[in-house]
Amino acid sequence: MSAEKQSCSRCNYIFSQRKSNSVQYTLAWTIAAIIMFIPANIYPMMVFYTLGRPESSTILEGIASFIQQGLYPIAFIIFIASFVIPLGKIIGLLILLYNTKSHSRISKQKQTKMYYLIASLGPWSMLDVFVVSVMAAAVNFGFFTSIEAGSGITYFTLMVIFTIFAAESFDPRLLWDIERRNINER
Repeated sequence: MSAEKQSCSRCNYIFSQRKSNSVQYTLAWTIAAIIMFIPANIYPMMVFYTLGRPESSTILEGIASFIQQGLYPIAFIIFIASFVIPLGKIIGLLILLYNTKSHSRISKQKQTKMYYLIASLGPWSMLDVFVVSVMAAAVNFGFFTSIEAGSGITYFTLMVIFTIFAAESFDPRLLWDIERRNINER
């Protein structure tokens, strides 16, 4: 049997060992996502051209614009999908990383569910990028009106990719190890 694979002594099922350097890789990808989160929310996501006059907007400016227009449901959806979920994924990854090294009041089952939620939401965060791309391609009426992707979309895309990499590099079994260490120390 190779060093990477082991077999269960009870049922002989072959399984892989832990992900090597999981905490370090996850932390590095999460820090990279945090770094990208800042310009993703500072720089414009889209630039609207109306009669040749450019008007750019960041995520939060776009949300404020929808609120001013009375489009509260759209503003709420964009706020949740483009701001809360990416920030929540980053915070969730940091909580999980912290909990691999210290005991938490959050049950291990809930932490594991949090990990799987973060991992499953990852690709769906690219929906924002897809919407901006489709709008930039579809709305092009020359001088009258057109839409271009702003520089913020690049940072947003990188942030999403980095959180996906962070979630994929995290080994949720590490959450259970601290409990085993506490039992062994008693």
